[in-house]
Amino acid sequence: MASALGRLARLSALKHARFPPLSPSTGPGRTVTPGRTAVTSPTGSILPKPKTTPFGLIRIALVVVPFLYVGTRISKNFAALLEEHDIFVPDDDDDDD
Repeated sequence: MASALGRLARLSALKHARFPPLSPSTGPGRTVTPGRTAVTSPTGSILPKPKTTPFGLIRIALVVVPFLYVGTRISKNFAALLEEHDIFVPDDDDDDD
């Protein structure tokens, strides 16, 4: 009986609790990020599953890999251009004494 009264008191306290309004900063160094932690609605019904992105990692790979390849080709060609015009050529120092 006591545990049921304790649960009832906690539920009552949660329903009537006052929360500060959501703002970009609720204190020094704190930011609020929206998130879904509720599984049930206030009436007790189960909420639907959250929307997921199908093939998320495959989509990321299909975007990242070609741009990495293009970026390396551009940097390789630009390095060859700099070396061709003697703008940036590493010195070939032999340390043979």
